[in-house]
Amino acid sequence: MGEARQTDRATAADAPTVLLSVIMPVFNERDTVLAVIDRVRKSPVPKELIVVDDGSTDGTTELLKGLEGSHSDVQVCYHERNRGKGAAIRTAIPLCRGEFILIQDADLEYDPAEYADLLRPLLDGRADVVYGSRFLGAGAHRVHLFWHRVGNGLLTTLSNMLTNLNLTDMEVGYKVFRADVLKSLRLRCERFDFEPEVTARVARRRCRIYEVPISYSGRDYSEGKKVGWRDGLAALWTIIRCRFTD
Repeated sequence: MGEARQTDRATAADAPTVLLSVIMPVFNERDTVLAVIDRVRKSPVPKELIVVDDGSTDGTTELLKGLEGSHSDVQVCYHERNRGKGAAIRTAIPLCRGEFILIQDADLEYDPAEYADLLRPLLDGRADVVYGSRFLGAGAHRVHLFWHRVGNGLLTTLSNMLTNLNLTDMEVGYKVFRADVLKSLRLRCERFDFEPEVTARVARRRCRIYEVPISYSGRDYSEGKKVGWRDGLAALWTIIRCRFTD
């Protein structure tokens, strides 16, 4: 794992399993990270939380260090420098003990109270992978920025064309996987292009994918939103690359 440092030396091989492992990549989320951790821990689903601080410089690291040893269900890893969401997820995957693995952003845009809904198709044996969808019309939604919605739609459409899927929200943060599926994928992307890469990989494996409607409270840039047009271009390239390479 290179630069990653753990606060707990237990590994997935020598620890008891849990139902759900929640991976939370964090970068400069001082104002929200503790609230998100609290919401995750209050979700009634049996779980562990693996937080990866991806080289934060705004005081997030100090807040996380203050948690060390206080919660047996929370493990924190640290990157010495910012490497990206995909890199943070890859750091956490080998540490996961759960039967299922869920990706949780650290910005209050997604609601951990919806874990049970996301897990249901997996627990029923119908799915190998579940994507949340902000566009299927279930819970309350903050109004989106127009061009973000257009960009998301274009990337999802292109991804669908090249994977032969019919997703409504490829870029969604809430994705849940059977642990054996996620651990078997060859993932290389470092940043937000994790989303199209993992989508292409599970499509190539012919995994059974379900979508579940979720609520969404999106941020704008003044509130700390980090995904920009460069990430969109990287996602576009990743969609094309993954179609033709392993």
